[in-house]
Amino acid sequence: MTVPFRSRRFTPVPPGERPRKTRRGVRVVVTDGTHVLLFADTDPGVPGSRWWTTPGGGMDPGETEVDTAIRELEEETGLKVTASDLVGPVLRRVAAHGYSDQICEQSESFYVLTTQRFDVDVSRHTAEEQLTLDGHAWLPLAELADLPDPVWPADLAELVAVLDDPQRWPGDIGRIEESTVPI
Repeated sequence: MTVPFRSRRFTPVPPGERPRKTRRGVRVVVTDGTHVLLFADTDPGVPGSRWWTTPGGGMDPGETEVDTAIRELEEETGLKVTASDLVGPVLRRVAAHGYSDQICEQSESFYVLTTQRFDVDVSRHTAEEQLTLDGHAWLPLAELADLPDPVWPADLAELVAVLDDPQRWPGDIGRIEESTVPI
């Protein structure tokens, strides 16, 4: 049985019964050098849950990582970019996400786009994104650690700080957990 990513269930599934999904994904750190574009995400099965995350999502069959980054940026922000606009991958990891309705383990790569701030167009968000996303903002990198809600990935400000020096890019950091309901 195929379970859609972040299904529309609002009642949490007992931890041992949550279906598991694996996928490959690409995330894009969009920055102007002092601010980063983040989306506020939620888990409808956990009232009050909220975290900030970079644009991005799952790879479609036949796509390269760069193809996915370009497509996801256009779908989620309205911004059209080319492969030469992206830097990376600067980070690779396996993120285990425990949600109220499922567990998703995503092998993901992070690319960076440095650009001027722009007005985000969310008109192409999927029905799922319309259900779970709770806004977006250009947030100051210096203030990410002070936000009341978590930022995924947690070390985002540190990542942006080393972009000018590829020798300091984190590379593959292994497996981490980012969850609203622990795995």
